[in-house]
Amino acid sequence: MGNRLSQIATRTGDDGSTGLGDNQRVSKNSLRVHAMGDVDELNSHIGVLLCETLPPEVRALLVEIQHQLFNLGGELSIPGFELLKADAVLALDEALAAHNAQLPRLQEFILPAGTRAASLAHVCRTVARRAERAVVALGAEEALQPTPRQYLNRLSDLMFVLARVLNRMDGGDDVYWKSQRLAGSAGAPEAD
Repeated sequence: MGNRLSQIATRTGDDGSTGLGDNQRVSKNSLRVHAMGDVDELNSHIGVLLCETLPPEVRALLVEIQHQLFNLGGELSIPGFELLKADAVLALDEALAAHNAQLPRLQEFILPAGTRAASLAHVCRTVARRAERAVVALGAEEALQPTPRQYLNRLSDLMFVLARVLNRMDGGDDVYWKSQRLAGSAGAPEAD
């Protein structure tokens, strides 16, 4: 692949612009750069999650996801280029089905909490949703392949499921939301 980064501090971005993979310069505030940044942040959060104790199959899945997110970032950095393939979305669908099959059905809403690993997975889920919104916004302005949007959508669902899996890793459970409104509707209204 060659030596891609020989100088890190180039000072070429001091004017508020950045270079894309096709050598064009764009504002650091462009929709494309926001989408690239959100995908990069998501990949970094997954890197933090990988610092936790995880089941081997979850670890391997997350490492593969990091590689696919790097492909997605590369695709976003070169307008009109395709790096992320449809089989990456299919792999997420399969992982989602496999991990969700081992979980009990949800009866209540859950909080983004529990173990540290599960909580980090929830952070990844929310950043994936933000990245998806950024890709949707970019797609409204420029032609994009559907795969990046689909991948981020599926990945956020998978991170929700993995958070539930990780909460159960040592015999734990989800942290359920206790709605005051729903709790109050179970009985008669209180008199003043």
